[in-house]
Amino acid sequence: MGRAGLRGARLACVAVTLPLIVACGTTVDSLGSGTTERQADDGQRPEPVMLQPLKGPASYSNPLREVLGVGKAEIDAKIEDVFRRLFEGDAATERIYIGVGDDQGFVLDVLHGDVRSEGMGYAMMIAVQLDKRDYFDRLWSFARQALPYRDGPYKGYFRSSCMVGGEPEPCVDPFGPQQCAMALIFAHGRWGNDPGRIDYAADAVALLDLMRNRESESDGGEDGVTAMFDAETKLVLDVPDPSAAGRTRPSILMPAYYELWAQATGDEFWRAAAEAARQHWKDAEDETTGLMPLRAKFDGEPVEGAAYFDSEGYRTLINIALDAIWFGKDTWHADNANRLLETFGSPDNVKTSYGIDGEVRNNTPQDPALMFALAATATIATTSNRQSFLTAAWKLGSPTGAPRYYAGLMHLLSLLVSSGQYRVY
Repeated sequence: MGRAGLRGARLACVAVTLPLIVACGTTVDSLGSGTTERQADDGQRPEPVMLQPLKGPASYSNPLREVLGVGKAEIDAKIEDVFRRLFEGDAATERIYIGVGDDQGFVLDVLHGDVRSEGMGYAMMIAVQLDKRDYFDRLWSFARQALPYRDGPYKGYFRSSCMVGGEPEPCVDPFGPQQCAMALIFAHGRWGNDPGRIDYAADAVALLDLMRNRESESDGGEDGVTAMFDAETKLVLDVPDPSAAGRTRPSILMPAYYELWAQATGDEFWRAAAEAARQHWKDAEDETTGLMPLRAKFDGEPVEGAAYFDSEGYRTLINIALDAIWFGKDTWHADNANRLLETFGSPDNVKTSYGIDGEVRNNTPQDPALMFALAATATIATTSNRQSFLTAAWKLGSPTGAPRYYAGLMHLLSLLVSSGQYRVY
């Protein structure tokens, strides 16, 4: 894809907006188009957006070193090599990052030919964890310009994806914005806010407010939009639409993030959301296999037709591992990890898709994305086979070819988790 084609890809994401549902009155501003300051109580003097410092764990375990005996230099070199391949490698076989102009860039789902809010959020998180500020700023500059709907009832919300050279997918997925919000808060903690650069704190607060309070800006009703979080249960909705009432996805629950949002903002809603998410995981998992459905009702019961575990569910394993590492409030996380590794048994037996009862749904060869996610699970597990899963993931090379987007991101995330380098800033 040449330079002209890349420029066209950006314009396709920005300019094309589909009328998804009937307009419903006043909506909030799109991210990046409003002020970066909040009004003081007297309504006269603006005051800067402030975030409180975050408190993470006192130390981070490093199973790659502690269990496998891999040295720090070798771990760091592998992480840097995988990052280089995904962000700077061969455009035809390795790279998923594409620079646009002088100050923007995006990650491309090569297989499907689109830019996903999921991937943008993950890439931003990877950039802040690895202290790659220039990449972070480029990614966020693109995301806040290209992904939000500029008008219509979903104004301000991120598209789940926008097609390269085509129309955006008519979907709003809460996963990506949550990743972006956490990455912005970490960016504020790690790099601060320099004059003339992105105000990470202001953009993070705007995104949190959008996700929690969006419903209050609409008329609601049958064709209205909703906030991303249910006000009563504090659970994040499958999609922010009345049709999703009472339904969520275990893979989009991020209690470790919500705990940190409560610390940063002082808003106890987020701490309650963290507890609700943890309880939902316990309610939704199969007590024997540890697997969770793709979609579930608020009480944990699988939504009809969604009682299976596949590629989208792999993200759940990363979320559970982070909650255990950063907060570890009870033994459930390790118990769940143990059940999962016992269900999969051996890396050699791993397939791609399962019913939540553990029955294999097809015999497709193992997906490296799942192997990387299981290494994160092995990080918090205590079973005797945890070493085999850590070893199998460590030995896998950097994903190449058309499916490299998701597996590549999971590779980097897994390496950060299992080396103790996915940290709170």
